[in-house]
Amino acid sequence: MPGTMGRLISLDGLDGSGKSTQCRLLVDHFKSAGIPVTACQDPGSTDLGRSLREILLRHPGEICAMSEAAMFMAARAQMIHEIIYPAILNGKTVVCDRFMLATMAYQGHGSGLELSGLRTAIRFAASGLKPDLAIVLDLPVEKARARLGSNPDRLERRPEDFHRRVRAGFLAEAEMDQEGVAVVNADNPENLILAEILRTIKRWEDCHAVG
Repeated sequence: MPGTMGRLISLDGLDGSGKSTQCRLLVDHFKSAGIPVTACQDPGSTDLGRSLREILLRHPGEICAMSEAAMFMAARAQMIHEIIYPAILNGKTVVCDRFMLATMAYQGHGSGLELSGLRTAIRFAASGLKPDLAIVLDLPVEKARARLGSNPDRLERRPEDFHRRVRAGFLAEAEMDQEGVAVVNADNPENLILAEILRTIKRWEDCHAVG
């Protein structure tokens, strides 16, 4: 983004792929390099987002895919309004743990919502904002599920076939947008994953450098 505008980098992938750890490591890297950075979590980071997150992950009853998608988009819209836009306008780098790719992968590819209409709704709810760079941490489903804790949330408990569709969805979305979405192998030690994320960001910066 030109001038003093900041940028938005999102990390996504299956539950258990290590994205939250890598978000923390990436934020720490930017801070140590003196780069102003804001961290956020989707859904979360705002009062509304935290309330919706609790419903989405812990609600004991059934939530249909359309309702899920609407709640994720509402939480994201509030986070963009309260946190992301102000940070970008102040020249900060925003690192977001999940963003719009998650809705496409989970509620679209995973749960079967019509992709074209869902994509349009996601863009509308985000006021047209999309990450400057979205990074998908890719890991085989069985390895991702083996990393989950002993108290999985409502989405983590879904059948393995669902998570296979989600993984395939992330990779399909990355294939459709090779300029804006990069895939990083998450089946490596944490330090090597971070190093590849930093190389991916550097390649993006080099491609978008102002001459």
